[in-house]
Parts: sequence; structure tokens; C-alpha cells
Amino acid sequence: MVRPLTADRAGTLHVEEAPPIVEATPNTRERVGAYVALTKPRIIELLLVTTVPSMIVAARGWPSPLLVLWTLIGGTLAAGGANAINCYVDRDIDALMARTRKRPLPTHRIDPTRALWFGIALGVVSFVLLWGTVNLISAFLALAALLFYVFVYTLGMKRSTPQNIVIGGAAGAMPALVGWAAVTGTVELPALALFGIIFYWTPPHFWALAMRYEKEYARAEVPMMPVVYGRAETVRHILLYSLMLFAMCLAFFSLAKMGIVYLTAALILNGIFIGWAVKLWRNPSTRTAWGLFRFSIYYLALLFMAAAADVLLPF
Repeated sequence: MVRPLTADRAGTLHVEEAPPIVEATPNTRERVGAYVALTKPRIIELLLVTTVPSMIVAARGWPSPLLVLWTLIGGTLAAGGANAINCYVDRDIDALMARTRKRPLPTHRIDPTRALWFGIALGVVSFVLLWGTVNLISAFLALAALLFYVFVYTLGMKRSTPQNIVIGGAAGAMPALVGWAAVTGTVELPALALFGIIFYWTPPHFWALAMRYEKEYARAEVPMMPVVYGRAETVRHILLYSLMLFAMCLAFFSLAKMGIVYLTAALILNGIFIGWAVKLWRNPSTRTAWGLFRFSIYYLALLFMAAAADVLLPF
């Protein structure tokens, strides 16, 4: 650091002492906020939107409020733990991308080792809590989702294959199974269909996002499909998975013996989804990709809400 020079009346130069640099210490609120950010709350919100409707369909009505509460708490802890560990593993590439560089680890708001142990602790607490308040199968399913997300997706596939999000999407589909098993104590065919809906929804949802941040993924050397295969191939895959998603929605309608409310919503929502996919196929622009991505979020929430409403409404 260059210190400024000043001169007195006699013309003698003096070096001014710079004030000491004091690093700001985060207060308790900032620390808590940083740890919460590690769990990626927005992603958790979307996961929980699929859990409660799954429980309602499984129970063919409102399940016990206490059961719903404990399932949501346990699911939140498991998902948060997985996301925190993901932040620990991906802290190097997160620092390279504008979308992620403000996360707690790239900004050095949390020590990486503490972030790792925080994620592990959330996973352990989730398993014990779900086992003690819900049932063992739900605890195992939530733990399986965490381990799959960390070891199969984050460590195994994310940096090695453009099919990363296809296989890794299974972790995000697990909350539907957790919710169903919390009510029934087992996993049945309708639950697997709900799993399939989220599984086939994930690739077009994420590939559309990856198209917007294509250059950032390339700079971080993450082989997302737009980076490896280009936009033309990516939009073809998005359209294909959109059609398979529609087929899975119809399969759930049959397996779960759903009614007109769900069927109507599924037809409308999938019609719009496929419409966006066709539009993107014809014009693979960033703007269109972003439109599909934004709609896909509402799509999943509305579809699962329609499934719950179909069971709860008296017709």
C-alpha cells in the first residue's frame, strides 16, 4: 500500500501513517443468513410443493397436520443438507459464475469446512427426526436423496457428462416418494408416477436455465448440454422430454385414479409447456429459453396443487 506524502511549511516531506485496516466481522444475523443461504431456500420451496400434494393424494384427503409438519421439517433439513454439501464441493466453480459467485463460500462468509459439517449435521438430524416422528422408510428415502445428490450428481456426474442433470434429477424427485411413504409406509405405483413427473420435468427445466448461462458453464468447464452439444441438440432434447413429461402425467392420472380437476389442469399445463418447447425448438434464443424456465416453475407447482385439489374438492 502506497502511503501519501505531505509537506510542512519548511518543505520537509513526511509519510502519513495509513489507518489500520479493520475487517468487518459479520454479526449473528449475517452469519445465520449465510448458513440459510447455503441450503438454497428457493430450491427447497419447490421440493416441498411436491411433498404435501403427494401426501394428500396418498391419504385421499388431509393427512394428520402433525405428520405433514414433521415430514416437511425432515424434508427441509435433508434438502438443505444436500445443498450445503453441494455448495462445499462446487465452491470453486461457483466463484467463476455470476449466478453463483455471491453464495456464502465464494464470498468467504463461511469457512468451507464448517459448511461441510453443517450440511452433514442437517442430513443426520433429518434422518433421526423422520425416523422418530414419521417412519423409517421416509427417513431412508430422504437420506438416499441427499446421498444421491452429493455423490452421484455433484461428485460423480456434474463435471463429467452432459447427462448430469438427467440422472441427477432423481434426487429432486425423491420428495414425492418421501411424502407418499410418510402416509402409507410404502412406495406404490402412483408414487412412482409422481416421481417420474418430476424426473422428466427436471431436464427441460434445467437445460432452459443452462441456455441462459451457457457461457458461464463453459467458463467453469461444466459440461451442460448446451455447452457440449449446442443449442440445436439441446432444444430437441427439451421437446422430447416435454412429451415424455406429458405421458407421465397421463400415467399418473390412470394409476392414481384421478379426476377431472387434475386431468384438465394436466392437459392445459402440458399444452402450454409443450408450446414453449416447440417455440424454443423453432427459435432457440436465450429469451425463449428463459420464458420456458420461468413457466416450468409455475407448471410444477400448479400441477401438484391440481392433484391435491382433485382429491380435496367434493366433486
